[in-house]
Amino acid sequence: MENILEVKNLTKQFPGFALDNVSFTLPQGMIMGIIGENGSGKTTTIKSILNIYTNYTGEINIFGLNNKTNDEAIKENIGVVLDDTFFPEILKVADINKIMKGIYKNWDEALFHKYLTDFNLNPKKMIKTLSKGMRKKLEIATALSHHPKLLILDEPTAGLDPIARSEVIDLFQSFIEDASCSILISSHITTDLEHIADYITFINAGKIILSKPSNELLDNYGIVKCNEQEFLSFNKSDYLKYKKNRYAYEVLVPNKQAFKNKYHPEVIDNITLEELMILMIKGEG
Repeated sequence: MENILEVKNLTKQFPGFALDNVSFTLPQGMIMGIIGENGSGKTTTIKSILNIYTNYTGEINIFGLNNKTNDEAIKENIGVVLDDTFFPEILKVADINKIMKGIYKNWDEALFHKYLTDFNLNPKKMIKTLSKGMRKKLEIATALSHHPKLLILDEPTAGLDPIARSEVIDLFQSFIEDASCSILISSHITTDLEHIADYITFINAGKIILSKPSNELLDNYGIVKCNEQEFLSFNKSDYLKYKKNRYAYEVLVPNKQAFKNKYHPEVIDNITLEELMILMIKGEG
């Protein structure tokens, strides 16, 4: 399986913050979710991949091409939705079609209008009259309408109601039915990623905490709930982090079955991505 995206030792300095040797790979036909708290480096990573930020060290290859030396060829095949993207409010929805067909060689006018219909977007409406959720739908429709091979999405479902989020998630899953296409998606709505992501990359304070197949994380990692006496019996090498609550301990373990076989705890819960983030960032150990 070929990699559609390779990020190698990406380092970017800002006053008071730095991306520190960020590395991960995204295979063709897969969805990778990027998680982390605000300010962790998710958007900086995405903007470096897109060459919005250029003053970095390391190497980024997309479709086997270096993104600094093949920028135009790469952008033709990438669909982008950024959290801070906006269209000029004086435009009408239909004006986006006129602009984009002059930018992308593969712009598909019929497909764009199909998405407008699917998303209940009126072409005659001024963008300034659209809600945040409807603007996000317009961005997604635009990103998909030139038949990209890679979608790079920063908070694409922010502002959408649950029904609209479900529609968009289904659309993303349909997109990768073509095994040559992939999606890199950053989202605070971790339940969305649990449903669609094949890989999870966790960034905290500019560093990669982990980058693994999502089924490996959700199937193997777990939370042990126990009292202090039980906790003190655990070897530190067998757990990653812990958090002491008023009446009990919550202990993050990387291998539920191995831990269960060794210690026989009463409770090992499955983990969610949100719980993983909180324990890895706020936990001790």
